[in-house]
Amino acid sequence: MDEKNGKDDPLVNRIANNPTYLELKKRRTSFGLWLALAMMIVYYGFIALVAFDKAFMAQRLGSGVMTIGIPIGIGVIFFTILITAIYVVRANGEYDTLTEKVVREVTR
Repeated sequence: MDEKNGKDDPLVNRIANNPTYLELKKRRTSFGLWLALAMMIVYYGFIALVAFDKAFMAQRLGSGVMTIGIPIGIGVIFFTILITAIYVVRANGEYDTLTEKVVREVTR
């Protein structure tokens, strides 16, 4: 048996060829890529504003010292927390259900 990657292990082969596992892998990868893309757009959009539109980011809000860049930066942090929470909810629901189904199917 190839100890490094388990290719000769019948359980590994049953899991790798299980249609439910393949569906789980496809859904998880696709959703992860969409979330990563959204995060990159938000984060790099913020960085682009800082780099290329300093005047916009430096606009004061009211008569205080806070600029518009501060709430936008906080928004980036909250967006990160939000998409993490969305992933966790989906992982604990849909992905865990599919994982349990794979375990039932391959251990019969």
